[in-house]
Amino acid sequence: MAYALRKVGLLLLTLWAAVTLNFLLPRLMPGTPADAAIAKLSQNGPVSEATRAAIEAQLGLPTGNLWQQYVDYLRQVVTLDFGTSFTFYPQPVSELVTQALPYTIILVGTVTIVAFVLGTLTGVLAAWKRGTWLDALPTLTGTFASAFPYFWTALLLLFFAGYVFHWFPTSGAYGPTATPAFDWAFISDALYHAALPALTILVTSLGGWILGMRNAMINTLGDDYVTFAEANGLKSRTVALRYAARNAILPNLTGFGLALGGVVGGSILVERVFNYPGIGYLLYNSVVNQDYPLMQALFLMITVSVLIANFLVDILYGVLDPRTRR
Repeated sequence: MAYALRKVGLLLLTLWAAVTLNFLLPRLMPGTPADAAIAKLSQNGPVSEATRAAIEAQLGLPTGNLWQQYVDYLRQVVTLDFGTSFTFYPQPVSELVTQALPYTIILVGTVTIVAFVLGTLTGVLAAWKRGTWLDALPTLTGTFASAFPYFWTALLLLFFAGYVFHWFPTSGAYGPTATPAFDWAFISDALYHAALPALTILVTSLGGWILGMRNAMINTLGDDYVTFAEANGLKSRTVALRYAARNAILPNLTGFGLALGGVVGGSILVERVFNYPGIGYLLYNSVVNQDYPLMQALFLMITVSVLIANFLVDILYGVLDPRTRR
């Protein structure tokens, strides 16, 4: 119980620090969204102070001193009211996030879970069969695939599978004639459009899970309790999964917690390449256009999801390895 309470206290403290940084960072960026709008208007001549004030009022830019803005921001966080987006004016930020979040969770979340499970099991097999082709093939393939950055793999798939062979669509989450609805016609169309982004994330992340689990598993196989289990005549599958893999999976579990928390942030480069309307694509547009309300809402949501995922992993650590509770 004391272990869980310590983790809760650390979570609350870290959450407050993250909320404060989330408030300060956008305000440290040079320029404002009003400056970008005025720069466009200045092409036709100088802009008066009255025009500037009208633009700032229309965009709803923060007013008052920094402390007052901080208090107002904390009130917005508690009520989940992040105002109106500057980029997609006059749409509320909450509406934009609600529209983009399901696409990212389904795409990035599903692929992350599949990559973790597949990569972990493959790493266990590679370590148990070390020195054979069942070890060499996934290790070399995973190393080769993970060496390429997300955007480069995405561009390759986009060019060959999209433009050259026309196997998959090149952008968007669904076709222009599709209507969002919970039926097979729309779901199949959405899955068809998500194929290339999903394949990009899977190919580039699978190798890390394989190599991480394999290396941890090999170190665990040399421990005395594994040798003792083998000497007692236990089945190879039992020794591999219940003795070696259960302890070797702890480092991978930490990485999975971080990856799962980062699901909400989406894959910015992948979603940008494929114009996939998820959180990552929304975050890119908010940063480019200095959209403070949208940026703060997205940064806060990503931070909170990562903190909660790490908290759950810490609690799970205490269950899997009782030594961590001490």
